[in-house]
Amino acid sequence: MLKKILFTLVFTISLGVLAVADTTDQKWMTKVELKKTGAHCEDDKNCFNRYHPKIPPAAKANPGDMIILHTRDALDTGFRLDSTADDLATVDLGLVHPMTGPVYINGAKRGDALEVELIDIAPDEYGYTVIVPGFGFLRDVFPDPYIVNWRLTRIGAVSDGMPGITVPYEAFPGSIGVLPGEPEIQKWKAREAELASAGGVALTPSPGGALPKKICGAMSKYKDDCLRTIPPRENGGNMDVQQQQVGTKIIFPCFIDGCGLFAGDIHYAQGDGEVSGTAIEMGSVVTVRVKILPFKGEDMDMPVTVGNDQIIDMEPTRYYQTLGIPLKAKGEIPPSHAYLDSGKFINLANVSEDLTISARHALLQMIDYLVKEHGLTREQAYILCSVAVDLRVGQVVDVPNFIVSAVLNMDVFDKYRN
Repeated sequence: MLKKILFTLVFTISLGVLAVADTTDQKWMTKVELKKTGAHCEDDKNCFNRYHPKIPPAAKANPGDMIILHTRDALDTGFRLDSTADDLATVDLGLVHPMTGPVYINGAKRGDALEVELIDIAPDEYGYTVIVPGFGFLRDVFPDPYIVNWRLTRIGAVSDGMPGITVPYEAFPGSIGVLPGEPEIQKWKAREAELASAGGVALTPSPGGALPKKICGAMSKYKDDCLRTIPPRENGGNMDVQQQQVGTKIIFPCFIDGCGLFAGDIHYAQGDGEVSGTAIEMGSVVTVRVKILPFKGEDMDMPVTVGNDQIIDMEPTRYYQTLGIPLKAKGEIPPSHAYLDSGKFINLANVSEDLTISARHALLQMIDYLVKEHGLTREQAYILCSVAVDLRVGQVVDVPNFIVSAVLNMDVFDKYRN
């Protein structure tokens, strides 16, 4: 009888111990975490907004470590849920984009490649999409400021400014990449200067708002060599490729020892094209881990993405598609073609083999559809196109009319989902 009592007592105590313990006690990850240390990038020792190999690493990590980056929104703003179009006057484009990092990857050398696996993206509760005057694909059609404020969860994004619409959570880094080396700085500067001299759009180095100030500011030694983060280049950066989602691996050529990994400008959701100039912009916490591919960077021209079923998961279950060919009004020169200064172009109604004009044609039709059939204002329609409409190349052989389609996921409308 005594043995039975003792066994029951021991078993009961064991159950009590088991009830207290749980899986949170079990750890296997080595974590390297870069947190935000101030209200804006200029206050944050882990933040920068220009590219230069002299920018010192904010942390070091080994391959296989979980690298956790707390990121800021693309414009480094003070926008809130009650922000209005008037608040866009406070935006300083010299502050675009605040990047978290760089992270020095131990063992990585120039000429290697860095495989970056996207493990997780935790969204902030607030995001925004804006129309900034003078920026965006249809900047000549939408010249006035506009903002939509979004409430974010991992279920979907909703806004009082877009009633009846829920944009699915499909987060990815708008900007992710590695630092360039000195040869790349000089090469990219030269080719962009040539474009600017020809009248093309090129964002040459500018120390206004440049961070870190010691490397890239107005009084710094390298102020004329610190590249802007807006154009994507061979180091990745502002690629805005929505298929680079959690579960995919992005491979970058390394241009400096340690590679200088960074991320920022995280998008809650975006249509292929990001046509208004912004997606659903947000701050976030991004988790990645990396692998070094020795010498593989020597043969790479650009980053590549390796994925599994992520693209399939993103495909709409129902959609509406408009088709564009290279048509325009006679006498019209869209901003994208103004630098060509072509007397022939302005008088044409049909352009030859031109994907840009085809995309514009498809997009304008989609905006008309959203206004006429769904009661959106033209600004709301443009915003929705930026976050939920995919521009896709149909064909590039049927001369002179290449096809670009604009595909709208109809599930963004609550009436079709609920």
